[in-house]
Amino acid sequence: MINLILCGGSGTRLWPLSRKLLPKQFVKLFDGKSLFQKTVERNLKVSNSIYVVSNVDQYFLAKDQLTELAHADTRYFLESVAKNTAPAIALACMALDSDDIVLVTPADHLIKNEAEYQRVVAQAKQLAEQGNLVTFGIVPTYPETGFGYIESNGNNVLSFKEKPDAATAQSYISQGNYYWNSGMFCFKVGVFLAELQQYAPDMYTACVQAYSHHIQETNTARIPFEAMEAIPEDSIDYAVMEKSDKIKVVAANIDWSDVGSFDALAEELPEDQDGNAILKRGEEDVPVISINSKNNLIVTRNHAVATVDVDDLIIIDTTDSVLITKKGSSQKVKEVVAQLKRIKPDLCDVHRLAYRPWGSYEVLLDTDKYKIKRIIVAPGKKLSLQKHFHRSEHWIVVSGTAEVTNGDKVLTVRPNESTYIPMGEVHRLENKGKIDLVMIEVQVGEYTGEDDIVRLEDVYGRS
Repeated sequence: MINLILCGGSGTRLWPLSRKLLPKQFVKLFDGKSLFQKTVERNLKVSNSIYVVSNVDQYFLAKDQLTELAHADTRYFLESVAKNTAPAIALACMALDSDDIVLVTPADHLIKNEAEYQRVVAQAKQLAEQGNLVTFGIVPTYPETGFGYIESNGNNVLSFKEKPDAATAQSYISQGNYYWNSGMFCFKVGVFLAELQQYAPDMYTACVQAYSHHIQETNTARIPFEAMEAIPEDSIDYAVMEKSDKIKVVAANIDWSDVGSFDALAEELPEDQDGNAILKRGEEDVPVISINSKNNLIVTRNHAVATVDVDDLIIIDTTDSVLITKKGSSQKVKEVVAQLKRIKPDLCDVHRLAYRPWGSYEVLLDTDKYKIKRIIVAPGKKLSLQKHFHRSEHWIVVSGTAEVTNGDKVLTVRPNESTYIPMGEVHRLENKGKIDLVMIEVQVGEYTGEDDIVRLEDVYGRS
C-alpha cells in the first residue's frame, strides 16, 4: 500500500504561526515535530512507501523535513497551481499502477491512538481490495458544526452531509450512525480513476491531458502551469465520493484532530496546574509567567510572556505579529487574514524566519533604507546566481566558511571576515564545508523587498 500525503493548504486558521510559505502542516507543534512528520512516521507503519503531493513552494519544506526523519527515499508530485483534492489525487494516481492500493491522508491531522489507527487502516485496505472506495468516518465526541458528516449503516454509506448547524449536529450525535468526514481515503488506483472518469469526465480528461505534459525529474514529477490551469477545480467528495455506488466507510475511533484552530491546538497540548497550555518554539528558554491566570493558550518564540488576572485567552506571539483572542473565537482568525491580505500581505506569506531549499534566513531589523538578516546555509548548499537592482549587500561570516562569487571573482570568506556586493553585481553564496554557514547580511538601498531578485541560475529550478 502507498501512502499518498496531500500537503496543500495555506493554514490561515493558525495565523500567525502558519503562513503561506510555512503552513500549519510544517510548523513544529508536537514534540519538536510537525504534523507532516508525524503523518509520515504514522503511515510508514501501515504502508510500503510515501508519495507526497505538494505545491512547488512547499516541496523543499517537505523534502527537508523528511530528511530530518532519515527518510529521503520518497516520490513527489508537484502542482504549479492548486485545484483541490480530486485533481491532486487523480494526477498522482496516474503515475501508479492500476492495482496499487493508496491510502490518501492529509498532512495536517493529529492521530494519537495509533494502535486503533493501524486496525482501521487494515480494515479499509481489505475493503479496497474488494473494489470499494473507502472513506474513514471519525467517531464524533461532540456536535461539531465545522465538519461534514457521513451517515452510515455499518460499512455502507447512506449519505454525505454538509456542515450542519448546532441543532442538526446534535441530532446526528443522538442518532449514533453519523461520523465526522475525515478527508482520508483508501482505494485501488484503477477503481478511483474509473469512477472519476464516470462521474467527472471533464476533470478526468483534463487530468489525462495535463499528465501527458508532466516533467519527470528522478523521483519528482511536475505539471506545467498552463496544463494545470486547464483542470476544473473540485474536491474528491463532490467529484466522486458523493456520486459513486462503490463507497464504504470505516468507523475510526482514533483520537483524531485536524488541529484546525487554536482552540483545537489548546486541547492537544499539556497543561500546567492552572490549565494553561504553553508552547515555546524558539531557541531560547524564555520565561512564561502566569499570575492568577487560568485556561490560557500561550505560544511564544524567544519572547518572555506574562499574564496577570486573565482567563480563557489565546496569546500567539511570533517575531513579527501577536494574536490575542478569547477561547471559542479563534475561528475568526481567518477574518484577520482576509484584512491583512489587503493591507499587509507579506504578513500572510512569510515569517521573519523563512525557510529556503538551501537553509533559512531571519530578518533581525527592517527599515525603509536598510535590512539586517541572519542567514544559515546548510553544508553542500548554495544560493542562486543572482543580482539586485535596488540594494547593495554586506556579508559578515559568523561561523563556517563561505565561498562567494562576486562579479568575476570567487572569494573564500572565513569567520569575522566580510565582503561587499555592489548594487547590480552578479553574485552567489555557497557552503562547501561540513558545518552550517552562519552569516549576517546588511542590505542597504531604496528598496529591500524579497522580490528584488533576478535569478540567473538556480539549482532548485526557481525562476
